[in-house]
Amino acid sequence: MDASRLASAAADAYAAEAKPPLTEELISKVREALLSAIGAGTDAVSDTDRLERLNAALDAFETDLDAVVGPRIASLDETSATVTTRHRSEAGQPLRAFGGQ
Repeated sequence: MDASRLASAAADAYAAEAKPPLTEELISKVREALLSAIGAGTDAVSDTDRLERLNAALDAFETDLDAVVGPRIASLDETSATVTTRHRSEAGQPLRAFGGQ
């Protein structure tokens, strides 16, 4: 597993749909957080555990910044580094960056 490649792919997928758009500096911070999440622990982890770690890192990033919302990682193909995202929502509507629902 190339953790750096997977973290970059996940960060790019997140940044593509984050609101408001992320600066290069923030994309770099997301990438670092996701790399830490992927690399956390030395044991092999299941795909489900990896997704939970990635999404927890995104939650922490958004909480710290308190000004951005974005999708969550739904799947991550280790071989191709293909990322699928899904939007969090309430009442069928995507969350908004400012002002809640």
